[in-house]
Amino acid sequence: MRFTVGMGSCGIAAGAQKTLDALKKALGERSSDIPVGQVGCIGMCFNEPIVEVITDTEHYYYSKVNEEMAEEIVASHLKDGLPAESYLIPEEDMDFLKKQTRVALRNCGVIDPEKIESYRERGGYEAITKVLKTMSPAEVVGEVKISGLRGRGGAGFPTWFKWDAAAKSEGDEKYVICNADEGDPGAFMDRSLLEGDPHAVMEGMMIAAYAIGAAKGVFYVRAEYPLAIKRLEKAIKQARTAGFLGEHILGTDFSFDLEIKAGAGAFVCGEETALIASLEGERGMPRLKPPFPAQKGYWQKPSNINNVETYGNIPWIFREGGEAFAAMGTENSKGTKVFALAGKVKRGGLAEVPMGMTIREIIYDIGGGIKDDKALKGVQMGGPSGGCIPERLIDTPVDYENITAAGAIMGSGGMIVMDETTCMVDMARFFMDFTQKESCGKCVHCRIGTKRMLEILDRIVNGEGRDGDIELLEELGRGIIDGSLCGLGQSAPNPALSTIAQFREEYDAHIRDKKCPAHKCKPLLTYAIDPEKCTGCNACAKKCPAEAIHGEKKKPHEIDAAFCVKCGSCESACRFGAVLVD
Repeated sequence: MRFTVGMGSCGIAAGAQKTLDALKKALGERSSDIPVGQVGCIGMCFNEPIVEVITDTEHYYYSKVNEEMAEEIVASHLKDGLPAESYLIPEEDMDFLKKQTRVALRNCGVIDPEKIESYRERGGYEAITKVLKTMSPAEVVGEVKISGLRGRGGAGFPTWFKWDAAAKSEGDEKYVICNADEGDPGAFMDRSLLEGDPHAVMEGMMIAAYAIGAAKGVFYVRAEYPLAIKRLEKAIKQARTAGFLGEHILGTDFSFDLEIKAGAGAFVCGEETALIASLEGERGMPRLKPPFPAQKGYWQKPSNINNVETYGNIPWIFREGGEAFAAMGTENSKGTKVFALAGKVKRGGLAEVPMGMTIREIIYDIGGGIKDDKALKGVQMGGPSGGCIPERLIDTPVDYENITAAGAIMGSGGMIVMDETTCMVDMARFFMDFTQKESCGKCVHCRIGTKRMLEILDRIVNGEGRDGDIELLEELGRGIIDGSLCGLGQSAPNPALSTIAQFREEYDAHIRDKKCPAHKCKPLLTYAIDPEKCTGCNACAKKCPAEAIHGEKKKPHEIDAAFCVKCGSCESACRFGAVLVD
């Protein structure tokens, strides 16, 4: 028997360290030699802190375990040999894992990410051993081509093609770079993979380095990911000690080492040429292509750049075979994809599914549906660079071609679920505010165009929209797309353009009727009291910070619109549903 605690960032934020300490204390008090250790996030972030008890025959998962629960769980297993059933994760929540197919996340929540031995027990470093002992660099590229793996960072470019281009580029020095600058709001796939299985990403980079002839590799990680950086540093030291990094790895002519660069958190540095500029100590701004990084990248040397998830798939492909990976997914989108489920979904967390599964299955079968059983309104995919897919299109299969046809992009895997209470105009304004602030400023179209679009969206949600605003947003959006140099600018207008295309009636309501159908834009709301329902209890008046509610006790009250600040306190305080919001 052994105990494990999910110690990803989500678990730690929920109190997992106290849970781990409580388990160790309870086992110590019973003079037990049963081991208790840490693992990464298993993906069920909505149930953290999670404790798993592993016996010879069963795995028991416990959710939201605090210190007191930890003691009871230990007592139950050690004294009675039975689980503490009242604390077990409900069967319906376990459905979160049942429909998943885990390749990139195969070790997350299973191994101790800070112990190389734990990784090796699961087949770790077998792939690089096989590659170095039995395959040529060209054969490695060929196997990746057979797998059909496409870059998981957003563009979906064939991985083998990038590797092949870098391999064929002449140069006395080459680099392998891991793009871990995950900047999309609501996205946490790369962070969780680095925290839960750093050696797998490193092993993927080693195989890429062998394929292209590189001797040096760099992790570009957001400084906001301190736990990921800490575990990467440990993993690199352990790999050096074990002989998987350094000179003449496994007794071959292949030498390779890794270092970490902590980025300042600029969204634009997710674009590969801006990332390279930042690595070189320059301001993170994109460069013209061609030449591509495969020809002239880091320090003008041939470089291969993939993101965390892409590299994380590589060891599995070389252990199981490229054909096994290609057998999953669809004709043009092979393998699996990791998604970060966030927003108005019951079971938020990390999910890895075969390409081709529908959005409906991900949200309802894995995510458990919409919070409070409200109606689904749409799904924002691809982060600020993506687009909104409306409810009527949720049977769209998740692959590169179908998601693009639906008006969004796959992106790195963020999936933000929105319900009937979400204002689509305000949502577009939120993402436009983000991209406008994150613009590097190099291109006039992006620097000024996003600001003008944001100003228009601000006016609309403040009740000052004008006829022609929608058409002006569309015109500005097209101009930004056509005139911007990098992917950030070329996709910055997408949230506004996709919501206009799919939810134009909401824009019309804001502009022409001065109403917000979702009741989210405060300047467009009006509060009133229904005299038929009001009992005169005075609860709303007591809560009103502006003293805008008047009336005699036990008689219907009224709201003075001239003083109402539209804070919603009266609606929250009323127990009789007498406050009307329009």
